[in-house]
Amino acid sequence: MSYITGFLTPVKTENKERYIESARKSWPLFQGYGATAQIENWGVDVPDGKVTSFPMAVKLEDGEAVVFSWLVWPDKKTADDAWARMQEDPAMANMDMPFDGKRMMWGGFETIFQN
Repeated sequence: MSYITGFLTPVKTENKERYIESARKSWPLFQGYGATAQIENWGVDVPDGKVTSFPMAVKLEDGEAVVFSWLVWPDKKTADDAWARMQEDPAMANMDMPFDGKRMMWGGFETIFQN
């Protein structure tokens, strides 16, 4: 089974193409650190909730969309090692990040079922 690093973040709709380009440029870096897949998803049917929701989680503002993405790793050790090494990588430090990182959330997940 694999290990997933998941992300949820708001992105201004005017920055959609910029976000896609940033994702394209980041893939070779993530792949070089051992990721086996990168999946980026632009919210198109993300309703507001009464108690919880994706928009509430990222404090979505007018003119923004929710982006839900994840990286697939062979295992947790590979992901942990990659994140530690990326902290020192100038290519990561200089990457365009067209989103509000203060409202971004992420976490690591062990896959428990896959078909």
